Amino acid sequence: MGAGEVAWTELAAASPDGLAVVDSAGRFVHLNPAAVALCRRSGDDLVGAQAPFGLTAGGAGDPAGLFDDGSAEQVTLWSPDPGIRREFAYRAQRLPADPSLTVVAFRDVTDERQRQRRVAAIARTAAKVASQGSLTAILDALAAEVVQADALAGVQILPLDPAGRGLRVMGMAGFRQRADFLDRLMECQRRGAALKMLDAFRRREPVVVAGRWAAIVDDPAWEPLRDYMREPEWDFFASVPLLVRGQAVGVLNAFFAPGQVIGQRTLEFLGAMAEQAAVAIDYAALLRRERDSARREERQRLARDLHDSIVQVVFSISMQAKSMEVVGQRGDPVPAAAVLRIADEVGQLSRTALGDLRAMVHELRPSSAAGPGGVEEAVRALADSTAHRTGLRLRLAVSGAPERVTGELAEDVYRIIAEALHNVTKHAAATAADIRLTVREDRLTATVTDDGRGIGPDAARDAAGSEGGFGLTAMRERAQRWGGTLTVRPRRGPGTVVRLVVPLTAEVPLAGDGRPAPERAS
Repeated sequence: MGAGEVAWTELAAASPDGLAVVDSAGRFVHLNPAAVALCRRSGDDLVGAQAPFGLTAGGAGDPAGLFDDGSAEQVTLWSPDPGIRREFAYRAQRLPADPSLTVVAFRDVTDERQRQRRVAAIARTAAKVASQGSLTAILDALAAEVVQADALAGVQILPLDPAGRGLRVMGMAGFRQRADFLDRLMECQRRGAALKMLDAFRRREPVVVAGRWAAIVDDPAWEPLRDYMREPEWDFFASVPLLVRGQAVGVLNAFFAPGQVIGQRTLEFLGAMAEQAAVAIDYAALLRRERDSARREERQRLARDLHDSIVQVVFSISMQAKSMEVVGQRGDPVPAAAVLRIADEVGQLSRTALGDLRAMVHELRPSSAAGPGGVEEAVRALADSTAHRTGLRLRLAVSGAPERVTGELAEDVYRIIAEALHNVTKHAAATAADIRLTVREDRLTATVTDDGRGIGPDAARDAAGSEGGFGLTAMRERAQRWGGTLTVRPRRGPGTVVRLVVPLTAEVPLAGDGRPAPERAS
């Protein structure tokens, strides 16, 4: 053994990092004990084997100056056996005495980089949960984050259906779609196949199954899905429940590539991502409940309006008709003046009922706020219709860029203005009203000002957030949905001012859940 080899052996043995000498063809020549341990193969197998470092030999092949001072750290992948995936961070330095050889110092950064990917995945997922998109899109993105962070074979997210009758696939990554998958899965269950995800759901705790794919291969009950479940290759299986206030609302299924091991940190990461999925599912359910509640309250409001106006008017018409019937049954001549008076009253009552019915039809008819003409056209049509129907003098002023207000925001702005006008015509005893809509770069402002009797303290408190009439509460909730505010205050002169302010930089709320895609589960 020469002096150089003795020096190399002594230096390498003392180093805590992996040290390797690589020849110009990229093959291992020498490895210290730490390097052999990191590579997880015997030294005899490694010497002469291709190293993973992808080194280039100086000059034109070294544009980054990798070998100038050995300080440029790179990261590479090493797979000593199928399914085993390690990440090495390394620095390289050419040997001055023999430029054909390169010394590489490397360390295993698999766990460190995996932690970084997991933290980034959790952060990105939290942002996605708070952003625009259907529940299906959110859960698909979440599944993709889990697959990318841990290099898994595949991930599925299955929430409960709205009726709570069963699980449905709404998030998936790593697997191809199949339209009849759920039907085949149910067929496997009828044949006696055990669905481990149901254990996780019922127990409300993670379930980990080693060698799950091998068990499926050997179980005849899985025959309807066996060919489909071959891709991608996987071995271990884990199912983590999605919990909302202690109740299971779904599961997250993770499929691990052959050779991957499920440790405590892996389960902690899956648990963190399952929490994000549960938040998205809970928020979508909250939106559904709010929409259902709004529909019920809208029906109740319409019922009250019908009772307070149209029902009473029709009752008055029926009473007038009854009086004509009584007079006619007496057989005495009926004075023309009386007939004209009753006819005039019936005509006025009929016109009032017709006007109220038209107003209700207008409110119920879908607006064009989200259509091509946008919110300006919809509000202008509303103002014209209201003025024609009620005789109220209405002035509309629009400034800025109203075309920026689109979609659900445009619909909510229209509904708020429509409700404000409804209150003016119904309760204010006003003769005139002004509508102003201003859309600037950072905010939308809409005001409805009337010259009526003004607003009382109870209604003002309702607009500020306390219990009260449905109309003002619904207006306030529509504004809060977009991070905006709604204020109702007395005008300096006679009348009331309703003011809506919406920041246009606010996040678009979650739109609700979409239709489940035909994907796979286990």
